[in-house]
Amino acid sequence: MSNSNSKSKFWTRIAYASGTFGHDFFYAMIGTYFMIFVTSNLFNTNNQNYNEYMIGIVTTIILVLRIGELFIDPFIGNTIDKTKTRWGKFKPWVIIGAFIAAITLAILFTDIGGLTASNPILYLVLFAVLYLIMDIFYSAKDVAIWSMIPALSFDSREREITATFARIGSVFGGQLVTILVIPIVLHFSLNPNGGAGDANGWFAFAVIGGGIATLGAIILGLGTKEGTSTLRENKTETSFKDVFSILLKNDQLLWIACAYLIFGLGQNIVNNFNLYYFIYVLGDSTQFSFLGVINVIIGLLAVALFPTLTQKFTRRKLFIYSIIIMLIALILYAFAGQSVILTLIAAGLFSLPQPLIFLVVLMTITDTVEYGQLKLGHRDEALVLCVRPLIDKLSGAITSGVIGITAIWVGMTGKATAASITLSNLMNFQIVMFAVPFVLMLIATFIYKRKVTLTETEHAKIVKDLEQNWDTINK
Repeated sequence: MSNSNSKSKFWTRIAYASGTFGHDFFYAMIGTYFMIFVTSNLFNTNNQNYNEYMIGIVTTIILVLRIGELFIDPFIGNTIDKTKTRWGKFKPWVIIGAFIAAITLAILFTDIGGLTASNPILYLVLFAVLYLIMDIFYSAKDVAIWSMIPALSFDSREREITATFARIGSVFGGQLVTILVIPIVLHFSLNPNGGAGDANGWFAFAVIGGGIATLGAIILGLGTKEGTSTLRENKTETSFKDVFSILLKNDQLLWIACAYLIFGLGQNIVNNFNLYYFIYVLGDSTQFSFLGVINVIIGLLAVALFPTLTQKFTRRKLFIYSIIIMLIALILYAFAGQSVILTLIAAGLFSLPQPLIFLVVLMTITDTVEYGQLKLGHRDEALVLCVRPLIDKLSGAITSGVIGITAIWVGMTGKATAASITLSNLMNFQIVMFAVPFVLMLIATFIYKRKVTLTETEHAKIVKDLEQNWDTINK
């Protein structure tokens, strides 16, 4: 490869990583910190029964909308596959999706002009509409970003390198939120509210985060270009009525999705409860930023080593070893008590393998594009790749419900502090935060080990077969 081509590929990867940086910054905002805003600030009146009732309603709305939208996401992927513009089929969705999602999320991080108190019914209606708009355009952006990987290369090794750049950006973006969230919220808050901040601080956080995500999307749009190949060309388009049929017939896609969903539930429960632990167990939310620093360092290190680790261990072994590390971390975390040092060590160790598992899953799902192409005689990049964000959304929806219900159950809402949490409620909280994820991750590992058989070697054979026979298959 010429020096100019090497430089071009390098800057393309940097631009792509900039997009994933902003994207995961935004994902952490809606996936982790929005529920903290809802439970601690959105309904913070002197009527605790009203607060908990409204938190329950909002949590239910989020759960219903996100699960309902699961049936929309495959059609989003199918629509992206059919998109044809001078800028490609992915980049317009990335930029437009980022812009609209950022605006609507900023509004959601408010009480919409005081409607939570003056007109709760109208607030709930507007909340549902705005959340649905935000979620749809975020999903379109999510599908478009990660669907670009199979459009850039057919080689599994090259895809791993590209995905590594992308994941470095996303890890940095996602963990930078952990570092910045409390400093930003408390800086712009008029009332620290026991370390949880107030509505002013959370709105400022939403505006800043949305701006970062939009800027990253623009950089991606300007700095990337899709490749062209006859293997990416279909003689016919997948119709809307065939969308679910395509997905259901790709057995390897379904099994990796099943394992990832169960794993994601366990992972998200712990990740979403981390800040709750610092606020309501340790009683010092300012220490939470240190976890962000730790996670940035170890996350970037883990991702940078991914191509080397997959060569040494293969993806299957890397997935299983990563789960073992996370299970050990959960045990340490459960016994951390009020020790800040042990909490940081356990939480950091739990985060260490997460980027690796994400990349293993992403690469496996990416390779199912060719697996399904050979098996079904049709190539559907965005449709197949929409499954990963679809699973993230489903696990996020269920997790949001778990977080909201648990926060009400154990008294971690409104003006609660670490001193107000009883021992029995603390025990209940620890069961949900540690024991449930432990079991879920064991189940996910069992499914992955028994049912996911698409390896790097098998994928290489599939690509070779397609190269030799695609013209005959694609009639």
